[in-house]
Amino acid sequence: MKLNIIIGSTRPGRVGPSIAKWVGDFAREHGKFEVEVVDLDDFKLPLLDEPKHPRLQEYEHEHTRKWSESVASADAFIFVTPEYDFFAPATLVNALQVVYKEWGYKPAGVVSYGGVSGGLRAAQELRTLIVNLNAHPLPQVVPIPFFPKFLGEDGELTPNDEMKAGATGLLDELHKWAGPLAEMRKSA
Repeated sequence: MKLNIIIGSTRPGRVGPSIAKWVGDFAREHGKFEVEVVDLDDFKLPLLDEPKHPRLQEYEHEHTRKWSESVASADAFIFVTPEYDFFAPATLVNALQVVYKEWGYKPAGVVSYGGVSGGLRAAQELRTLIVNLNAHPLPQVVPIPFFPKFLGEDGELTPNDEMKAGATGLLDELHKWAGPLAEMRKSA
């Protein structure tokens, strides 16, 4: 089973890569998935630039085809997202909407970060969008409140015990769902 950990922010100065690195390392140690950290910034996805609806999978642009391949290659996802104005970044929303079938029948979790709420408002909105793509968003969210407190001078995230326990629970649930949903994809 393959898990894609998707860095949801492309903003200059972002901390998403540091948080995603911790999530990726933690998921590898967890041992139940082949893990790939995927950076949206590497795809340079313009805002909905495909002329045909994504359900047709008739992509005209190379960046969309590469994104489609990346999404299709995974059996499960963790979205690492900040909270911008109580919502997930527009880059992440766009990335979710630019393809459609590739998300279907796959479980998805969220690791969110922000201020006092730890990005939970963005995570909730993101989970609503994920379900509309025929994916299975899990209720287990790993929030990182006041995230700068957990970043070292080197930019590395040092999680507390609650974050580790939350990540373990999320990975366990993703693994439980990934197998049965893979079977469902075969008949979809």
